[in-house]
Amino acid sequence: MSRYYGVLIVVAMAMFAVAPFLIHDAPYESTMGLVQKIFYFHVPSAMMMFIAAFTCGIASAFYLLGKKLGADRLASAAGELTVVFGLIVLVTGPLWARKAWGVWWQWDARLTSSLLLWMIFVAYLLVRKYGGPGSEKLAAAMALFGMANVPFVYVSV
Repeated sequence: MSRYYGVLIVVAMAMFAVAPFLIHDAPYESTMGLVQKIFYFHVPSAMMMFIAAFTCGIASAFYLLGKKLGADRLASAAGELTVVFGLIVLVTGPLWARKAWGVWWQWDARLTSSLLLWMIFVAYLLVRKYGGPGSEKLAAAMALFGMANVPFVYVSV
């Protein structure tokens, strides 16, 4: 197992090192220009936000059903990743929108549902941190609610 872990680390580092060169060499889109390259960060971050939210929700369900501490730890880590990648989405999206739509933010379904998903997982982390004894169950229920929101965000986009 540790041999595969080392190979995975090397491959991930190589991909991380090569990615800036690939983004730099990608051609400019005719109407958006350089701003179009924001999507090289925005879209993968959104996908990772969805994956992390689902991971958090599924691990929370396992925790609620079986009281497994490993599932709770996985849910906590996935919740943190959801917030980090959600923040990247919420920062890069308006940067692109200003050029594309002429405004930084429009209160339509896609933006509002993404913001709501991010806020649910921020609340999840706050409950875990400051909720006191027994707050893990409430946080797990919030994670399930957040996971249920992911398909709505996906469909609205």
